[in-house]
Amino acid sequence: MLTGKNRSYLRGEANSLDPIVHVGKDGITEAVIEQLDAALEDHELLKVRILESTGRTTRSAAEELATATGSDVVQVIGGIAVLFRQRDEDSNFKL
Repeated sequence: MLTGKNRSYLRGEANSLDPIVHVGKDGITEAVIEQLDAALEDHELLKVRILESTGRTTRSAAEELATATGSDVVQVIGGIAVLFRQRDEDSNFKL
């Protein structure tokens, strides 16, 4: 679980990132979850673009993705969600 200080730090780190995973009109599928899981393993902190055509709010989609991948939602702004899952070893982030 992230503290407010951790979230603030991670928001700053995510500021320069571009979205890696896109959730389109098909919504949250197994393929999206697998892609997101692999991206979290590689990057730890990433942005996800959730299009309006999914028919869901960005917050609810981000929460579902976080639950499915064991990550934390750092921030949701517009159609962009920032997710974080720290690696057990060799983490780039010291929280």
